[in-house]
Amino acid sequence: MLPRIMVAPNGARRGKADHPALPISVSETVNTAARCHAAGADALHAHVRDADGAHVLDAGLYRELLAEMDRAVPSMPVQITTEAVGRYSPQQQRRLVWDVEPEGVSVALREMWPEDGRDAEAATFYNDASVAGIAVQHILYSPDDVARLADFVSRGWIAKPAQLLFVLGRYNPPRLGHPNDLGAFRAALGPLADCQWAVCAFGRNEQACLLEAAGNGGCMRIGFENNIELGDGRPSISNDDQVRRLMRALEDLKPVASLPS
Repeated sequence: MLPRIMVAPNGARRGKADHPALPISVSETVNTAARCHAAGADALHAHVRDADGAHVLDAGLYRELLAEMDRAVPSMPVQITTEAVGRYSPQQQRRLVWDVEPEGVSVALREMWPEDGRDAEAATFYNDASVAGIAVQHILYSPDDVARLADFVSRGWIAKPAQLLFVLGRYNPPRLGHPNDLGAFRAALGPLADCQWAVCAFGRNEQACLLEAAGNGGCMRIGFENNIELGDGRPSISNDDQVRRLMRALEDLKPVASLPS
């Protein structure tokens, strides 16, 4: 089951210079996750950083984070990432997953399966992860990504996925996410129309995008990975403050009662 609200408190690119409350170390990430869980977040989307604060796919650091989360916030599921940021190959991304064996992982289709046509190694990875009980969330940056995944499923190259994430807007070149972006993603679903999906959004329209998702039966990912501003452009206070603001807004959203829990 896809968590209704997942918090993504740091991501791969931002640092303390972008926002002093952005967590970098394992302990900071765990403390932030605990506060966000208390505020209403159901799960953590986790990135780890090296000693210089750079994004890294490091199995040892992820195992440390998972152990600390199990101790501090045992009721909060953790999803790791294979985000490549131009540094990691599909082989390295797959190796991380097998070295950690997490309960959940986010994988960008265009990074794990960059070329068109059948990719036996990528197909085997997705199948083996499913057999191992690892919940793979497919990161989809555009409606074209959605259509491509739907095509792979229809060809039998990938089993029908359980979890999708639509990314509204983009980091580089910068473009704010907008609630109206969601329609094109959903229109491209085709045979994936009954899959669970969630939304994250770049920039100050984040909450508006997440409310649009919630109103249409989707789940939400919130946090400093994609946005460090309030809707009016003022700086956000913290990840947990973003979660609290979203929870208050959801109380006024009539369809919220029918959302998956």
